[in-house]
Amino acid sequence: MLANTTRALTEVQREQWAVDGYLQLEGALSPAEVDFFSKQIDRVRTQPGYEPAPSRLPRGHYAWVDHADPNPEAFMDRRDLLNYHQAFIDLIDRPRVFDLILDLMGPYIQFSMSQAIVRASTETFPGYTHTDGGEAQRAIRVTETSRPLAVKVMYLLTDVTEPDSGNFTIFPGSHLRPFPERAERIPNPHMPGAVPLLGKAGDAYVFPHAIWHGPSPNRSGKARKTILYNYCQMFMRPYDFGTPYATLFERCTARQRRLLGDLGHDFRPGDFFYAPEDQVALMTGTA
Repeated sequence: MLANTTRALTEVQREQWAVDGYLQLEGALSPAEVDFFSKQIDRVRTQPGYEPAPSRLPRGHYAWVDHADPNPEAFMDRRDLLNYHQAFIDLIDRPRVFDLILDLMGPYIQFSMSQAIVRASTETFPGYTHTDGGEAQRAIRVTETSRPLAVKVMYLLTDVTEPDSGNFTIFPGSHLRPFPERAERIPNPHMPGAVPLLGKAGDAYVFPHAIWHGPSPNRSGKARKTILYNYCQMFMRPYDFGTPYATLFERCTARQRRLLGDLGHDFRPGDFFYAPEDQVALMTGTA
């Protein structure tokens, strides 16, 4: 279904991606890693960083804040995690997961965004459904035989084994059809066709920008913690940084540097459209 792939995907996964529009990976993180990243998220919320600012900025924009609510069970939405710990950098091209990303997207990709979301348990949050990438990207979909424009990996740091636990909820197959624009038709997590995914801490979901998705209500009595990493084609703008992420380069491998915008030379017209000659070898690890 996807041509010129590295064959990391099984045939079952290829079919699920083409038809349903998502994958679920069991045990993408080990129990020790789940515990480590969960504690890191608790630490991150006490430090400065980028958070939503709905009273000051439009939807989808983030502002620099001193800290989030220090309660580890409270809501948090923190962007740009890579500076907080080396482990967040190394998660960019984690083996097995990144192999699938390469197989789905091809080698001409970059890292775009890192995000930690904690969904508090509450009776007031109804959940919501959306697509990624803003209004313009919502209108762009690809066929089942095309490379995706942008793909996210969501790592579960908590068990989500019952509905209404802040589940990642999707409409299977919706990546191939338009998202409703009329207010009275906007999908929600409890509409027919919505599927709340169940999973264990350490599982991961892989999904494209165009699939209809979002969190369901969380009435489980405990917060749902997740880490999300976004990858996009090189010709697109990253979300977290406007120029190559040079402040991190000394802490990165050659492949990670490339994913963060290091093309090995100063900018010239055509960069990020026509890749360096070693792009394929660097991404696939054969350089």
